[in-house]
This record gives sequence, structure tokens and C-alpha cells, in this order.
Amino acid sequence: MPQPDPLTLIEDELRAAGRTVAGVDEAGRGCLAGPVVAGAVILDPGKPIYGLRDSKKLSEKRREELFREIREKSAAWSFAMTGPKEIDRVNILQAALRAMEKAVTGLAIQPDFVLVDGNARISLPVEQRTVVGGDDRCASVAAASIVAKVTRDGLMKEFEARYPGYGFSRHKGYPSKEHRESLRRLGPCPIHRKSFNGVL
Repeated sequence: MPQPDPLTLIEDELRAAGRTVAGVDEAGRGCLAGPVVAGAVILDPGKPIYGLRDSKKLSEKRREELFREIREKSAAWSFAMTGPKEIDRVNILQAALRAMEKAVTGLAIQPDFVLVDGNARISLPVEQRTVVGGDDRCASVAAASIVAKVTRDGLMKEFEARYPGYGFSRHKGYPSKEHRESLRRLGPCPIHRKSFNGVL
């Protein structure tokens, strides 16, 4: 008899109770530039996706392969973002939660239960559970982390062409040595988060 997948245990239990479960996660909270992007996914248990895990622990190639599978096999998926100006206005935690809320409401199928990565609930009138390290514990949250990361990385590659010299296609806005040196040399550009240490 096949062993149950530990990554789907929480979802399997909720589905057995008749729930429609979405996972939600974000990418880009620790960056100095660019939006924070959230992904939301409702997996189809009849179309399993193998190899899901925290997007940060996957190679770029493997993330992109899984993103294609998620788009093809999931029951519903979406993404949403909060831009640098709003991040500066409301703070990064609130901005990340807003992006996650928008990603969930953007799903073509509305869930009646949401698994939220981290320890902060989102402000939606739906039953939910926060799961610290959810992208390594819940398949739908792992899938959401991949959607968020691949989408955000693609946006940062586009910003590289618009704002050359910062290396956005390489560090994706994270505070790498290259990024900090380019900030000292060029100063911030319109997608930098002015409220973050080291930007101004």
C-alpha cells in the first residue's frame, strides 16, 4: 500500500471533510527593490504534481518546470502584487498580506479554507490556518511559493531592461553585494523601497 505524501496530509484531511483548500505564499519580502508578489493555488488531487517544495530550495530551471505543471494541472491558480510605493506607505508585512489577499480573491474557484504561509492571518472572511514553514509542509503552499517566486523573478528581469546597471536580473532586488554597490554608485531608481535600510 503506498505511503501518504507528508506534504499533502493537511490538505487531504481538509478535503476529506469536504473543504476546497487554497495555499497562499509570497516572494520578495526581504528585497530592497520591486514588488512583493503572492501566489495562491488550489491543487487538483486527481492530478498530482511531484517535487513541490519551498521555491527557495529549488533551482531556477526546476521552479520554472513546476510552474508550468502548476498552471496545467491545478484546479485554480493566481498571483497578485503590492508595489514599492505601497510597501513604503504601509510596511512590508501589511503589503505582503494585501498581496496574498488579492491572490486568493483572484482565484477562479473560491476556496472555503486557506492555508497561509507564516504566522499572520489574511483579512478575508474565510476559514484559514497559518502554517510556519508552510512552503515545506503543505503542497498547495509550496505550489503558491513557486508561482510567486517565478512570477516575481520574471518581473525583475523586465526591470533590468528598464533600469540598467543595478543587476536586477541576477539578484532580483535582494540586498546582494552587487546590489548595494550599484545603489551607492547610481542611487535608488523608481522601483526601490525607500523605507528600507540601505536604499537611501
